[in-house]
Formats: sequence, structure tokens, C-alpha cells
Amino acid sequence: MNKKPYTFRTLLKLISLLSFVFIFSIQAQTQPNIILVIADDLSWDDLGAYGHETVKTPNLDKMAEKGMKFDNAYLTASSCSPSRSSIITGRYPHNTDAEQLHWALPAAQITFSEKLQEAGYWTAAAGKWHLGDEVVDRFDVVHESRFGKDEPSGTDKWLGLLDERPKDKPFFLWLASWDAHRPFFEGEHPVKYTQEDVRMPPYYPATELYLNDFAAYYNEVSRLDYVVGQIVKKLENQGVADNTLIVFIADNGRPYARDKATLYDSGVKTPFIAYWPNGISLCRYSQQKYH
Repeated sequence: MNKKPYTFRTLLKLISLLSFVFIFSIQAQTQPNIILVIADDLSWDDLGAYGHETVKTPNLDKMAEKGMKFDNAYLTASSCSPSRSSIITGRYPHNTDAEQLHWALPAAQITFSEKLQEAGYWTAAAGKWHLGDEVVDRFDVVHESRFGKDEPSGTDKWLGLLDERPKDKPFFLWLASWDAHRPFFEGEHPVKYTQEDVRMPPYYPATELYLNDFAAYYNEVSRLDYVVGQIVKKLENQGVADNTLIVFIADNGRPYARDKATLYDSGVKTPFIAYWPNGISLCRYSQQKYH
């Protein structure tokens, strides 16, 4: 794969193509369903698919193998809400009027979720919100998870949306987790990591504190991977997996000094996986066109 970096605007062109051009160029009954999964504070190289040796992410790895994995995808911001405002509008932070952390996205901004509504999609969001109150109406349903007050990973309402959706319309789901945001809450994890599993970035000391902290971070990464696997399984059980595009990204890098809230790769580079069993050839054509 060519290693030329993808700017975020290029990525948004790709998402737009996948989300809109295909929608208008094929018959309504074959409109693809679209799911956008957003990890919270996850660096691109903390997944098995991106070369991590010990973090277990079998579901995302399989999606990357059978779909498309972008190696040089970058975000517009390295902190949570500004990045999300850019993602949902396709605009740079200084154009969203929500460029500072915790600033709400203004009602005047146009979101791609409302454009999907106009194209006949049922749209829903679940998990972390962090976009303010002015654009809640751009989704038919919003199930917000409050950090530290609801279920720790913010994913408990994700599967329910697939039961809640109307079965006679294409759907778009904005699924935003709290994993792997700080603090790292204790809870059920599919994998429990120890100090021996930690592969420390070279700019951190391998102290007892850091080793234990990174192990807890890995726990949350694997928990998110598990839930993504449950989503794929549910789609398969409902018979709609082949016609559902799943895009997996993060809002910014891991929640550590020199990573999140910086312009280093560990702050603004994101994993970017597109998985669409019945449309991957179209995805590959899009990649060549926008490379």
C-alpha cells in the first residue's frame, strides 16, 4: 500500500463517497446500512491489526483482514469533542465553531447524519455523546451514556439499537464508546492483562505505575473489540451483515502524556478500518480513486 498520508479531508471524502454516492447511485432497496464505531482515546498502533504484539483484538483484526485497513489516517484534532465535531460535519475545527474541548456543536452546523436522514435512513447514536444539545435532533434516537455513572464502556445500548431499528429502512448508527478513556474502571473484561503483557512506548519509563496503568488500558481496548464482535454477530444473525458497512476509528490517541492532546502521531493518527462484506470491491475502487 502506498504510504502517502491521508489528510482528514481525504478521509471525509471517502466516508462521503461510501455514505452518499453509493446511496444515490443504486436502488433504494439496496442502500447499504452504515455503522460508525468511535473508540475513545485509542492510538492506532494499539490494535493487533496495526502490529501490536500483545493486545488481543481478534474481531477488529478480522475486519481489517477481510475489509480495508488504512495505515496513514489522521484526525483534525487530538482531543475528544473537537475531533467528534469535525467527524460529524466533515469540517476542520476552526470551521465548526466547536474547536475547544467541551464546546457544543452549534445548530447552524450541517451534519452528515441529517443528510442520511434526508436520504431515507433511520439514524441513531448510542454511548458517548459529547456534541452538546443543539444537534441531538440530527438523529432519530440518541441513547447517551454518562461517563462514570452508567455502564463503564458506554456500549450497553449498542446491540439494542439493532433490535430497535425499523426493519423497512436502511440505518445509520453512531456508536461511540468510553473505552479507553480515563479513569480505567474495573469491570468485566474479555482479557485481563498483566505487566508482562505491556509493550511500553519508548518515551515512557517502565515503572510499576506505568506498567499497571498500561495493562488497565489494554483491558479496555480488548473490551471494545469484544463488543464490536458482538455487533458483527448480531448483524449476521439478522441477515444484514453483507449489506452493512462498518467503519472503525478513534477520536484521538491514547490517554497519556505526549499522546492525547498533542500533534504527535500518537495523538492525531487513528486506526481506520472499513468492513463491508458485500461491498468491499467498491471500497477498494474508492481507495484507488482517492489515494
